[in-house]
Amino acid sequence: MKRAVVLLSGGIDSTTTLAIAIAEGYEAYGLSFDYGQRHLIETQAARRIANSLGAKEHRVAKIDLRVFGGSALTADIDVPKRRSEKEIAHKIPITYVPARNTIFLAYGLAWAEVIPADHIFLGVNAIDYSGYPDCRPEFIEAFESLANLGTKAGVEGRRFQIHTPLIKFSKAEIIRKAVELGVDLSLTHSCYDPSPEGLACGECDSCLLRLKGFCEAGRKDPIRYVKNETPA
Repeated sequence: MKRAVVLLSGGIDSTTTLAIAIAEGYEAYGLSFDYGQRHLIETQAARRIANSLGAKEHRVAKIDLRVFGGSALTADIDVPKRRSEKEIAHKIPITYVPARNTIFLAYGLAWAEVIPADHIFLGVNAIDYSGYPDCRPEFIEAFESLANLGTKAGVEGRRFQIHTPLIKFSKAEIIRKAVELGVDLSLTHSCYDPSPEGLACGECDSCLLRLKGFCEAGRKDPIRYVKNETPA
């Protein structure tokens, strides 16, 4: 069976990507990261999803990007809230984590060399996203070239491929694809700034893009939001 490392954050995009890889006949190895993010709860979602979809194995790599900071996700910086679509699309936001996808893909590549697997799946999206430079097709193409130049496997003739099946999908299209594949979207987590109880804030860029996607897909978001909870 073909083997693939699938980077799995616990969000809708990476979850749908894992489902696609499995549907295409890959033996999927899910890789998540505890990198000092304020929304560490996403790794719990990733574990639930890996089990639900039938990943061969799921690992959580522990690295600490707080040593560099520079992002609202890894430093004491407020997460932007209630921004308009125009504001979200205007420039790279403070929730961008410096070089995150480069680092994550490097870890995925290392595991792929060991398994061995020639395929790495990544749920990046270049349409409904927050303007991150490491979600663009040209970045993915450049990393694939690097993977084949800078590894023992690549030098010995194995060819690594980076798969981004959702890169041209809107968020609504991703949600429809997930539903088509039977994904339980109630297991996913997208919020950058969840409550202590793990409820989504409903106001950060990630929550707003998620809610917009569900609205456009004509479906109700199955996760719980702070705004929907009433005091006892």
